[in-house]
Amino acid sequence: MNTVIDVEYEQPMDSRDGAVCSTRHAWAKVQPEPGPAERAALKDRIRHLLKARNAVMVSHYYVHPDLQDLAEETGGIVSDSLEMARFGRDHAAQTLVVSGVRFMGETAKILSPEKTVLMPDLDATCSLDLGCPSLEFQAFCDAHPDRTVVVYANTSAEVKARADWLVTSSCALDIVRALKAAGHKILWAPDRHLGDYIRRETGADMVFWNGACIVHDEFKALELELLKKEHPGAKVLVHPESPAEVVALADAVGSTSGILKAAQDMEAREFIVATDNGMLHKLRTLNPGKVFIEAPTAGNSATCKSCAHCPWMAMNTLADVARVLESGANAIEVDPALIPRARQPIDRMLAFTAALRGGQPVGALVPHLGAA
Repeated sequence: MNTVIDVEYEQPMDSRDGAVCSTRHAWAKVQPEPGPAERAALKDRIRHLLKARNAVMVSHYYVHPDLQDLAEETGGIVSDSLEMARFGRDHAAQTLVVSGVRFMGETAKILSPEKTVLMPDLDATCSLDLGCPSLEFQAFCDAHPDRTVVVYANTSAEVKARADWLVTSSCALDIVRALKAAGHKILWAPDRHLGDYIRRETGADMVFWNGACIVHDEFKALELELLKKEHPGAKVLVHPESPAEVVALADAVGSTSGILKAAQDMEAREFIVATDNGMLHKLRTLNPGKVFIEAPTAGNSATCKSCAHCPWMAMNTLADVARVLESGANAIEVDPALIPRARQPIDRMLAFTAALRGGQPVGALVPHLGAA
């Protein structure tokens, strides 16, 4: 029988308004969108600077559509955090401009320590990263020495360095299933919703850190049911960082790449999407004949800290990309002594997923601890 412990962790306070995940400061830094002429001029400037600096842009699906389009147009990539970092490692460019949040820049630096990694705004962070401070997390791990530590990509370099395995939402199920089959009990961090989804799907014995993504945590099941009645033919696509009652209403549950694939593969014309609304740009670009509707965040318990969009992702702008390319400001630094330990769980994940994609056995990549 599984032992499931939900850790009640009191997150550190933000003195500005009493919450670790205060978004007020982030939203205050989001700049007004420039007009068409200024946008065009900024894009031209960035194109020139990328060539002059031997640089490449990598952007997350959640940032502004201009940054997504410009990354792809200039030879970069739009993807999830690990694919962005892996692309940057393999690309010949010596400078990476990471449009996303801080843990993404850190991950790129861990995989490419010899390269310069720039970010439009170093204050762009993540509620999952903020809510999992490294010292407290290390103490939590020390209190459960019999468990294999599995952390989500949305964590600091220090937290990654304490982990045995790193996962993304696209490979977490496969890795946890393999660990369970090899007899491992799991210590999971930081997203409790994603952790609980994995536990339900795999039956693994898991202890959870009590974190959440402020975007996905706000989706409301009751309002989603009402929206489904308004659009009876719509399919519901849900990211597993969402609450369990929202996941239960999904026609497809998956990572950002999984949601993109589901939208392309399903024959429905309408989709309700429960993930950051920055994804809608790529969904609409790839599926011009289909309609995509934001899942609701309104309701009696709504806080609207994000209203389906990450405020830290919104801090990335064309003007700041141009500025850091010109000045070299906002370079990501990771303690060189930390990099080998932080890279180890990443390399384990990359080897596992490469073997899986290649149809090779993965058992040898997971140490066996006895019967599951």
